Amino acid sequence: QVQLVESGGGLVQAEGSLRLSCTTSGSIFAVAAMGWYRQAPGKQRELVATISTGGITNYTDSVKGRFTISSDNAKNTVYLQMNNLKPEDTAVYYCNAHFPWPLQDYWGQGTQVTVSS
Repeated sequence: QVQLVESGGGLVQAEGSLRLSCTTSGSIFAVAAMGWYRQAPGKQRELVATISTGGITNYTDSVKGRFTISSDNAKNTVYLQMNNLKPEDTAVYYCNAHFPWPLQDYWGQGTQVTVSS
């Protein structure tokens, strides 16, 4: 069983920055792709950013150039650096670990990010 614990959310003004952290219960980055998703009130959960086992990153268009996903193997932690935040970034952010074989996804409990205008 893999456990994911997110932290770093909070309230920030527009154009501000936050860094989210997701600490895993073990060393899984060599076998699991990691990702950040978000869900705003009344909307479906959407992909924000992913990082593959090989370190390849991918971002949804709305955050490109503003958000950066990275991982620290020594700390078993994935980060999401969020700069130039906008009110539309307000959501609960979830960390995800995706294992391709056997196919399994694990989720953190979520952390609230609120951006005021």
